[in-house]
Amino acid sequence: MPTITVDGPPIADIEKRRSLVRGMTGVAAEVFGLDASHIVVLIREHQSQNVGVGGELLVDRRGGSGD
Repeated sequence: MPTITVDGPPIADIEKRRSLVRGMTGVAAEVFGLDASHIVVLIREHQSQNVGVGGELLVDRRGGSGD
């Protein structure tokens, strides 16, 4: 059972979440030649104050505005 993990910023809109899961599932099912019911998609959300790139928190790179 293939599992796809998506790490990124929070997605507030439930329809966007549904679209992401639907799209990832469809592509994976096609590539693996499996029924979509065998594909698992996990969304892991991270606030910008919890992610660092190049030694800086993302919240600081964006001018301290947060998410």
